[in-house]
Amino acid sequence: MQTATLPLSLLKKGEKAIIISLENTALSIKLMEMGCMPGELLTVDYIAPLGDPISIRIGNYLLGLRKDEAAMIKVLKQ
Repeated sequence: MQTATLPLSLLKKGEKAIIISLENTALSIKLMEMGCMPGELLTVDYIAPLGDPISIRIGNYLLGLRKDEAAMIKVLKQ
């Protein structure tokens, strides 16, 4: 069974996903420098009450992203 990719911004707190691709070229360079590489496993650690920002756990650290930045990251939910 194959599952479609979805934007990271649609995940809920506690959900895990694997990064499939990064859409925005300028932003993708910045995100890759921070460890958001295709194939990396991440966990949604916290979502602010109004949905922005989102905190993800990737590797050994937490990364805070704006909702529009998270929407540029395509993931496969685990």
